[in-house]
Amino acid sequence: MKYLPIKNSLFTNNRKNFVSRTKSNSIAIFHANDEFPRSGDQAFMFKQNPDFFYLTGIDQEQSILVLYPDCPNKAYREVLFLRQTNEHIAIWEGHKYTKEEAREASGIESIFWLQEYDTILHSIINYAENIYINTNENDRYAHTVPYRDYRMYEALKLKYPLHNYTRSAPILRDLRVIKSDIEIELTQKACNITRDAFVRVLKYTKPGVTEYEIEAEIIHEFIRQRATGHAYNPIIASGPNAIVLHYNDNNQVCKDSDVILLDFGAEYGNYNADMTRSIPVNGRFNPRQRKVYNAVLNVMREATKLIVAGTVWNEYQDEVGKIMTSELIGLGLLDRHDVEKQDKNAPLYKKYFMHGTSHHLGLDVHDYASRYKPFEVGNILTCEPGIYIAEEGLGIRLENNILITASGNTDLMGDIPVEADHIEEIMNS
Repeated sequence: MKYLPIKNSLFTNNRKNFVSRTKSNSIAIFHANDEFPRSGDQAFMFKQNPDFFYLTGIDQEQSILVLYPDCPNKAYREVLFLRQTNEHIAIWEGHKYTKEEAREASGIESIFWLQEYDTILHSIINYAENIYINTNENDRYAHTVPYRDYRMYEALKLKYPLHNYTRSAPILRDLRVIKSDIEIELTQKACNITRDAFVRVLKYTKPGVTEYEIEAEIIHEFIRQRATGHAYNPIIASGPNAIVLHYNDNNQVCKDSDVILLDFGAEYGNYNADMTRSIPVNGRFNPRQRKVYNAVLNVMREATKLIVAGTVWNEYQDEVGKIMTSELIGLGLLDRHDVEKQDKNAPLYKKYFMHGTSHHLGLDVHDYASRYKPFEVGNILTCEPGIYIAEEGLGIRLENNILITASGNTDLMGDIPVEADHIEEIMNS
């Protein structure tokens, strides 16, 4: 891993919080993510299962966590299984965790090699009444791939059909959304790296550069500062490309009079930043671009005020829609009389602002959370309004990452340039 070691107290506390919510005499099993083939003899870069990492801090494939707090054998109440290295693996793949390194990373004392898993599990599982299975229940995920945790569940049902199987996901949905101090620090680090990459881009961008050259500047700064890489596929969308919400071809030349929409973030220690900025290719917004830009900035600032404990998601989005509608009327994009007659279930602002304003952020960029639960202290959410005018070839979006606190909120990207004048100043310095 490129990132610096994380205090294992984070993962120890996460495990304690998890088992405190399980039924008595229960065993919970978590698997590392699969390795996915890329070609005949290559795999894609490994990305750890966020739930597994949340509970262990282990960033390695073919790993298993077993939690059984009521186990009659105290040695097996908290067990981590790891792939044992050998000379062949060391030569071809490099270093793997030793047992001592895994203890230091996870805070787990009982560590065994993977080949001992079946024997140890069989020796304890029949004393448990309930088996917690980790399933992907993020409502943004469509289940089409039989991932490792799910395959394990199918195999366990055949071998141990009379146990009561239950879900870990509802517990983790409540736990993961509340960020601890260490998690906030890791997210802030990701935001800081993202900030430095953005400033680098401001100083680099000029007419004639390509979108992929800007992408190269970003990843250079990310890797230089120990980030794993991009938190998600970066969007470097110049001119009309910005109208495509998830554009990531990043292969066009940036033209003199265009605005570039930049949506990117660093991943550090498996925690993610998610930032969007819109900048003029030539270093100066024209009057229309600046007016649209300031409208989006105003919506972001007003929406940020609403990201506090107790806010209900749907009510929040409705209120942001009203703010956006007012700005669109001011830009001449909507007519006030048409708005008064609009279908409330199909508000007119969605022609120009068709996506949600916020999502939770953490180990997943779109982090696992309930869309029906009011916002809470410790939540980190994005705030990302945008205006997309197809007929003008102009798309502007701004996005910061907001931490909800007991007294309101804190903008984790508050030191990243966002004012139009500030952006122009840096680009022309």
